[in-house]
Parts: sequence; structure tokens; C-alpha cells
Amino acid sequence: MPFAASLPPLSIAAAVTPLSALLLLAAYAIGSLSGSLLLGKLRGVDIRQQGSGNAGGTNALRTQGLRFALGVVVIDIGKGALAAWLALRYAPVGADWTVTAHGYLAAFAAVLGHVWPIWHGFRGGKGAATLIGSLLVLWPFAVPVLVVIWGAVIIASGYVGLATVIAALSLPLLGWFTDAGAPRLWFSAAAAALIVFTHRGNLARLRAGTESRFARARLLHRWRRG
Repeated sequence: MPFAASLPPLSIAAAVTPLSALLLLAAYAIGSLSGSLLLGKLRGVDIRQQGSGNAGGTNALRTQGLRFALGVVVIDIGKGALAAWLALRYAPVGADWTVTAHGYLAAFAAVLGHVWPIWHGFRGGKGAATLIGSLLVLWPFAVPVLVVIWGAVIIASGYVGLATVIAALSLPLLGWFTDAGAPRLWFSAAAAALIVFTHRGNLARLRAGTESRFARARLLHRWRRG
């Protein structure tokens, strides 16, 4: 059975309470706080004008160094976790959406905010770190699985973008195989689709053979040559 056909129904058209709307708007606003752009202002740089032009951790590492990139990743993971936690903590009980559904909707809103940040001209990053942050709160079991898949692809290929896409695509499969509920399955499918979309440039460069590698991470290639 196709994965999409197996998704249980989830009523997004259910009545939205004012508190639910406020939580989703807050999640989007929190997600819009870009770690690389906030830290870049302190350094007097805009990394969207350097390297790949992406306001994410990988470009931060390549253009600004490890310490800067670590700060970016901490902020971007933290805001995903915060948005999900706030939604779970303050979701209205007895509303048409369950508390769990609030958490996943807020997490997706935070990822959307990271990709299209209202505070930074709607030009942000690709959403992976913020997605991981939300999963640490909502589905912590999935995080080590994604990290292992991501790391294995990087070691084998050296392509960070490819590793991120494959890890994201494994998320709905993980939800399906573990009989996850409707909010988790729909979130997994939507998040995977968004990550593929934000990495469309990486995939196009892979097809063209022009994608940049992290050569130092390509351990299998080194072992074979050794």
C-alpha cells in the first residue's frame, strides 16, 4: 500500500481556537529567529551574502568557522524545541485539535519560520536543525535514528545536503513502521517534503555533478584509497 494512502485522516479544517492560533503564530515567530543571522549581526556579516548564500549551519561552518556554526546550530535546534514545548504546555484541552496535534503543528510552523523568517526578509535556512529541535521534544526516539542515517550518508558520500534529504525521507517511513498516530505521520510526511523542497538546489547540483563535498568526512573513500 502506498505510504500516502495509509495516512490516517487529520482534520486541519477543525475549529481553531484563539489560543491555538496564537500558539502557531508564536511558533512561526520563534522559528523566524535565525541563529546565523542573529549571530552574524554581532559579527557584522550576513552569511546569505557568502558561500552558498544559505542562512544555515553548513554555510555558517564553511564561511565563519566551527564556533560560529555551533552557536547557529544551538539556536536553531533550541527554537524548534521551544516552539514544540510551548504548544504542548499551553495547548487548550478539549479543543478539536489534540495537545499532540498542537505540538506537531507548532513544530511545522517553526520550521516554516526558519525557512521563510518574517524578521529577515523571508530568506532563511533549510529547516533541518529546527526540525531536529522539535523532534527532541515531540519524538526523541527518532533523533538518534536520523543522526545515524545522516552520519552514514556523509561518511559514505561527503554530501551534507544528500545526507539531510535521505534522513528526512526516513522520518515518515519510521513513523509508518512504528504505527505512529495521525499527527506524527502527517508531520513526518510534510516535514520530509519541505526538507526535500528546501534542498532542491543541492539535488540539482548533485545531478549536474557540481555539488560541494565535505571531503574530510568522506571516510569510506579514504579507507578504500588506503
